[in-house]
Amino acid sequence: MKTLISVVGTTGIGKTKLAIALAQHFNTEIISCDSRQFFREMKIGTAAPSEDELSQAKHHFIGQLSVKDYYSIGQFEHDSLGLLDQLFEKYDIVIMVGGSMMYEKAVIEGLNDLPEANEENQKKLETIWKTEGIEKLQEMLKDLDPEYYENVDIHNPRRLFRAIDIIWQTGKTYSENISYAKNPRNFKTIRIGIEAPREKIYERINLRVDKMIENGLLEEAKNLDELRKSVEGRNLASLNTVGYSELFKYFDEEWGLDFAISEIKKNSRRFAKRQLTWYRKEENIHYIEAGYSEKDFNRLIEYINSKTSM
Repeated sequence: MKTLISVVGTTGIGKTKLAIALAQHFNTEIISCDSRQFFREMKIGTAAPSEDELSQAKHHFIGQLSVKDYYSIGQFEHDSLGLLDQLFEKYDIVIMVGGSMMYEKAVIEGLNDLPEANEENQKKLETIWKTEGIEKLQEMLKDLDPEYYENVDIHNPRRLFRAIDIIWQTGKTYSENISYAKNPRNFKTIRIGIEAPREKIYERINLRVDKMIENGLLEEAKNLDELRKSVEGRNLASLNTVGYSELFKYFDEEWGLDFAISEIKKNSRRFAKRQLTWYRKEENIHYIEAGYSEKDFNRLIEYINSKTSM
């Protein structure tokens, strides 16, 4: 059976490096399931692979969209499965990498047939967002489904809209609605996680944010600021991304720059905490330590080979 190796872990832990090493070892290609790296205008703040990294192994779903484009998780499931069919004609193994937990789930397990968005509910939620802010939506979801609240990107209003809408329509928590796979897959999945002590993860995140600022994150965010203020950009969920939404408050003179940067670090650490919560509940992840040695990597290859030969 064909095999998908899914590399998971918290933000900033080194997933791209491991995915490239695996792709080179198995002479194959990489699918990204990081939903923010889909946007070509947001390279620095999403830590998208560099040109050098992209040249080391072929990547898919990196910078293929504009922030103006609507792209749902259902579309990603459809597109990635279609791509996998093509790739598995050439390769026995394909690599997937990314920290967007639901996007990984969509590919390896499938999503339930959830109801379409209810227009009336969407309008109500849009009004709440505009009048009371995203904090009110976060509070509502926390009350309705504390489990999903711990895992969702709470800075993305569209994700909050979707979850609350589904809860209102079905009378069940969003977590219950998505708990069962929709379709069996015609490939085997091996999940590889990268782990480190929490304090080490947080330290890496802080250093990475500083590096992003050095690499031009301010200029990248500034290039999106005019769009954000336009009628077209006002409701773009893509612009409510950690690393950008904080700098927009700096541009609006609500916050100083140092405070905005500290908020990027804080919100990135919070996201990492949600990722840790999600992955700890999963039982089928084989872990390797961040900062692994060549011997550790060779052991990982042995583990993968033992699983693919079964």
